[in-house]
Amino acid sequence: MAQKARIKLASADIDKVNQVCAAIQDIAEKTGVELKGPIPLPTKKLKITTKKSPAFEGKRSWDRFEMRIHKRLVDLSADERTLRLVMRVPIPEGLNIEIEMIEQ
Repeated sequence: MAQKARIKLASADIDKVNQVCAAIQDIAEKTGVELKGPIPLPTKKLKITTKKSPAFEGKRSWDRFEMRIHKRLVDLSADERTLRLVMRVPIPEGLNIEIEMIEQ
């Protein structure tokens, strides 16, 4: 049975996600393994609305804050050499990465 590695990336900074995806794509090209992705998953939007003034009698003005979580999914054929190279990719701070092995 062939194995595949499913790599899930998530971060609030889209540039970090794209940078790591590009590094994984370069590794897949150099080693010649099959690559599917990066597949963009829906962006999660976290919204918070707060009142500007602390007093009840103050102005009725509000601040709206939003944080977006960008996600990507990459399927990679699980070659031992390729996985070692993927593990050595520098991961920027603030980027979550999950690597899961899947039987095909």
